[in-house]
Amino acid sequence: MADFLNGVGITKIYPLGKTEVPALRGVDVAVQQGEFTVFAGPSGSGKTTLLNICGLIDGVSAGQLFFDGGAVAGLPDRQLVNIRRRSIGFVFQNFNLVPVQTAYENVEFPLLLLNTRSGQRREMVEKYLKRVGLWDRRRHKPAQLSGGEQQRVAIARALVKQPKLVIADEPSANLDSQNTRAIIELMDSLNREEGITFIVASHDPIVIGAAHRVVRMRDGLIDGQAAEN
Repeated sequence: MADFLNGVGITKIYPLGKTEVPALRGVDVAVQQGEFTVFAGPSGSGKTTLLNICGLIDGVSAGQLFFDGGAVAGLPDRQLVNIRRRSIGFVFQNFNLVPVQTAYENVEFPLLLLNTRSGQRREMVEKYLKRVGLWDRRRHKPAQLSGGEQQRVAIARALVKQPKLVIADEPSANLDSQNTRAIIELMDSLNREEGITFIVASHDPIVIGAAHRVVRMRDGLIDGQAAEN
């Protein structure tokens, strides 16, 4: 497999009053195309910061980042938005669903941003709501769904535009162990069957156990990494 994402000397410093707080300290990381990678570590280790940089949500203070063969560190915000909109799907710990929209409308939303034709939108929304087992719940709003169902809607929303990369930040944080296993099995099967690259930040052993490779972090540095499955 080819490297899909490369970070070289990634440093991230946040200003705090007159002082500076280093979140990442010259990290090198590479993720291969089609890989299921987990950034693992305790709170404050830098895993979410690194995840946000890989997802082009946050920029680097120093270093370089290559996404799908191109350098992206320092690109104008407009270009980064276009890359995110077309190539990256996001799954968050708090689901981030629009409460006044149905499951169908939440999943459809990324396709509206891409000006996808209505017939194709219907086809793709149906495909992924069925894939996550929620087509029969498509008219329900988030408040009418369980936590596990809401996270499955979020996964369908992340995948509906068929992105090259899915970024998931603590996707099991608000789920019990049974729902966590179901969600991770779903993500794992989507990764294997559709070849989508997944990068997940988590300290949950169930999530870590599903990874192809685990990048362990501590104090803004990589503390070790190993192939898993």
